[in-house]
Amino acid sequence: MLFGSSGIRMRFDRTLVETALAVGAILGERFPDCVVGTDTRTTSPLLARTIIAGIMGAGGHARFTGIAPTPSVAYSARTAKAGCMITASHNPEEYNGIKLFNPDGSSFVQAQQREMEELLKEPGWADWQHQGAETSFDALTPHKRAILDRVSLDPGLSVVIDCGNGAGSILTPNLFAEAGIRTTCLSCNPSGRFGRPSEPLKEYLGYVGEMVKKTGADCAVVHDGDADRMVAFDNRGRYIDGDHLLLLLAEHLGAKKVVTTSDASMIIEEVAEVHRTPVGDAFVSEELLSWGEFGGEPSGAWIFPHHSYCPDGPFAAALFCEIASGCDVAERLDAMPAYPILRESVPHERAREIVIGLGAANPTDGIRVARENGWYLIRASGTEPKIRITAEGTTLPAAKEMLEQAKTRVRQGKTA
Repeated sequence: MLFGSSGIRMRFDRTLVETALAVGAILGERFPDCVVGTDTRTTSPLLARTIIAGIMGAGGHARFTGIAPTPSVAYSARTAKAGCMITASHNPEEYNGIKLFNPDGSSFVQAQQREMEELLKEPGWADWQHQGAETSFDALTPHKRAILDRVSLDPGLSVVIDCGNGAGSILTPNLFAEAGIRTTCLSCNPSGRFGRPSEPLKEYLGYVGEMVKKTGADCAVVHDGDADRMVAFDNRGRYIDGDHLLLLLAEHLGAKKVVTTSDASMIIEEVAEVHRTPVGDAFVSEELLSWGEFGGEPSGAWIFPHHSYCPDGPFAAALFCEIASGCDVAERLDAMPAYPILRESVPHERAREIVIGLGAANPTDGIRVARENGWYLIRASGTEPKIRITAEGTTLPAAKEMLEQAKTRVRQGKTA
């Protein structure tokens, strides 16, 4: 299967370039007016030109944005037939990929992915009289205006921003500056080389919390490589785990119907009715098309259906700053419930095969086992050769017990 849990993604090589040309041809034939954007990776310009060549070769019109966050491209797809983003999101720099969006900002659903994979076997081409065209397109301004129209930001707020040298560098700092927020920017130049690992995990971001303390900032927001994710720090410089950020955003929005993933904490169920999906923002987005007021996953992907069905890091960053404008975030977080949740990743080239062997119908969906005092989830990553294990318990010993059960099951390959 070519599509993973978040589009097409692989190490950059000739295969990816050839795939991009074929994908472009299908877009040009089936979605002849397409917005195309890229993240900051050094391989993204080549892949963008290749996608655009495919679109034009099949007679389509490509609107090229240049570097732009994924949510900007997805938001702008409403003016076209589809959106196409060249990015590997939070993966390391040697990876790249392709994300495809419908006009409502939703990722191509599974039925569309299957159709696309079938069409890739024989992409169509137009004759010389019916070649397409390329034009430049501004995806940033309408996206920025939409965020500022929906979110109220306090000009007196002080915020640390870390864009990780990714596509968020050309939107979020400007968005906050226009709102009058005082910002301290870290890695906010789109250099094409990531100054830190692109995935915004706590273990990579200790310096952000220190900067919050040093500058006396009210909070900090952090993006991944294409800015579809946002994680945050409170006013004491503490990293906010994704489960509590999900709860914080849901409460602020007054959302009573929340879509989240199978690896999210039980705490969200204390404030809302919850539908769970396999891990991956595309699954959350697809479920939100028919149910729910807000959705997200602990990795930092937050979806606001009233705005767009694409995870939107800059919108989430602005909304978090709106929350920080009106309360002491640290105090609010301390008052929230908490269950210990543990996560580990096990690198393995046969990750998918191993998870299938454990009894999973789909390796990236994995298997989730619930006990009286907690649960665990074992699944194959949809983007990397890893087995991901998540465990939660009503107490820390219970969570550790669930994690050990899961790790033992992986080592022994038990299906029961």
